[in-house]
Amino acid sequence: MGGRGASSGMSAAGKPYGSEYHTLHQSGNIKFVAVNEGSPTAPLETRSRGRVYVTVSEPENKLKAISFYDRENKRFRQIDLDHYHKINGKAEKPHVQAGYYHNGEASKPTAKDSKLIDKVLKAWYNK
Repeated sequence: MGGRGASSGMSAAGKPYGSEYHTLHQSGNIKFVAVNEGSPTAPLETRSRGRVYVTVSEPENKLKAISFYDRENKRFRQIDLDHYHKINGKAEKPHVQAGYYHNGEASKPTAKDSKLIDKVLKAWYNK
């Protein structure tokens, strides 16, 4: 996770894989991470199959997003927790974005998403 170059071990910017984020907490397959420098963004790729990442904004320790990865370990879905997005004209938070890069479309979390959000919040605040 990190450096945006999972396949080669090095990003186009010359950052080694794993240098972009650091782990704050882990609960099962859920890993809470924060960026080492710059604004907090969710990892685009991972090397850990089945891993779910929660991006945390430091130093506020504010949960920003829950990210999911496909069989090729690329992000395919993200639940944004910290900001609103209009869905059918109504501002919704949290909301779900699909795709490796988000195309601006969002949907409401499903019942399964809501259960995961509750699990993530419980794991974070009870750590």
